[in-house]
Amino acid sequence: MRYATRSLSSNIHSCSLHMGIQHKPSVLLKTSVGDIDIELWAKEAPKACRNFIQLCLEGYYNNTIFHRVLKGFIVQGGDPTGDGTGGESIYGQPFKDEFHQRLKFTRRGLLAMANAGKDDNGSQFFFTMAATPELNNKHTIFGKVSGDTVFNMLKLEEGLIEDESPVYPNKILKTEVLLNPFPDIVPRIQRVEVKEKRKKDKKTGVK
Repeated sequence: MRYATRSLSSNIHSCSLHMGIQHKPSVLLKTSVGDIDIELWAKEAPKACRNFIQLCLEGYYNNTIFHRVLKGFIVQGGDPTGDGTGGESIYGQPFKDEFHQRLKFTRRGLLAMANAGKDDNGSQFFFTMAATPELNNKHTIFGKVSGDTVFNMLKLEEGLIEDESPVYPNKILKTEVLLNPFPDIVPRIQRVEVKEKRKKDKKTGVK
C-alpha cells in the first residue's frame, strides 16, 4: 500500500505559449465537494505532470474516492481500487522522484505524489491541508490548488474519519485538462476492470 506518512472524454486545450500570452498547465477536478482548479508545474516536475495529465485525459480518476484523510495534514486519492493498494503510472512501472529546490511543503493546497518509498510513484496523489515540512525530499510536488477552489479542497477533510479512512468518502466525479503542455500525449484505451493481481502489498501514501 502506498502511504503518505507523517514522519510521517475530457476537454483538451493545447498549450499556446505563442502570441505573447503565458499560459500555465492546468487541470480541473470536478468533485463531490465542488470544483478544484489545479495549476501544474510541468517544468519542475515533467514526469509527474505528464503522468497526471495523461491519466486525467484517459478518465482514470473518474469516480475514484479520496480514500485517506489525515485532518490538518493531507488528503489522498488517485487509487482506482479505493483502498490505497492500487494504481499505476502511464510508464508501466513506478517513476522516479522529482525534487526541486524551489518547491517545498510550505503551505496548504499543494499537490504531490504519494508513494511507498523512494522512486515509487504511480497514480496516487495528495493535497496538503497545511504546511508539512517533514515531507520535503520525500514526495514530488507537482502543482497547487488555484484561487478560491482551495476552500473546496479543504472540505475534503471534513466528515467522520475512522483509522484515516472517511466513512463517507468524497470522490472525483470527472477530470478536465484545461491546458496541456505535452502535445504529444495520446490517451490509451482504458481498461474498465482493475486487476487484483496488480495490487501491491504495501500501501502508497505519505510517510
